[in-house]
Amino acid sequence: MSGRVLQIREHISGDSEKITINLGFVDLGRIDLLVQEGFYGNRADFIRTAIRNQLAVQAAEVRHSIDRHTLELGLRDYSAADLEAVKAAGEILHIKVVGLARIGPDVSAELAKATIGSITVLGALQASPAVKAALTGRIR
Repeated sequence: MSGRVLQIREHISGDSEKITINLGFVDLGRIDLLVQEGFYGNRADFIRTAIRNQLAVQAAEVRHSIDRHTLELGLRDYSAADLEAVKAAGEILHIKVVGLARIGPDVSAELAKATIGSITVLGALQASPAVKAALTGRIR
């Protein structure tokens, strides 16, 4: 299964999470000024750029933390075949992903419950509502 970890691009169009932030009026005004002056297309463009720049500044710290916590970085898929192999080996998965973890639509709630001990995702988890419900209390 370790061969199925994929590095994903920094930003995939349509594959994003919406967040809401509160900014002070002065900071917001300064952003609007930069947008008005043509440095950025809009407020969201400025905020995305600022976030990417800060992540680049702290890239070494992020990499060290990922290594220390034995997290997988990128896109990680789990299919029914993957989980059946885990079950046959008598093992329990403790999933740790920075990015996107996907539990396939072919995975039943019973199979997920029998093979997944815990899930820690810094990013997003995609799974059927039934699988998410079966794993309640195991998702961190």
